[in-house]
Amino acid sequence: MGRSINTTEKNTGALVVASNGIGLEVNADKIKCMIMSQDQNAGRSHSIKTDNSSFERVEEFKYLGTTLTNQNSTQEENKSRFKSGNACYHSVQNLLSSTMLSKNIKIKIYRTIILTVVLCG
Repeated sequence: MGRSINTTEKNTGALVVASNGIGLEVNADKIKCMIMSQDQNAGRSHSIKTDNSSFERVEEFKYLGTTLTNQNSTQEENKSRFKSGNACYHSVQNLLSSTMLSKNIKIKIYRTIILTVVLCG
């Protein structure tokens, strides 16, 4: 088991002890962990274990609308954002192709709706 996994287990144990010390209980069913390492196989099959709990290890998760991966890859996040942007574009496509709206209004719709979805997730 790698050094980063041992450190993570030690820190997780400290979290559980500190939480119990102030009257909080750590819910192992709701906590997941992700270990990032240059070695892609480091701890791949290991979950993080403390005295009475085991925390599931994941290779990716979504946090505040952003997909984080243990490979620190942005490809999946970019695909997700473009997919959302395409869906957003198709939902306002009738407005953008309307001859009743000026070019400036269409640009404002694009900037405030579509571009915001792509850039901010």
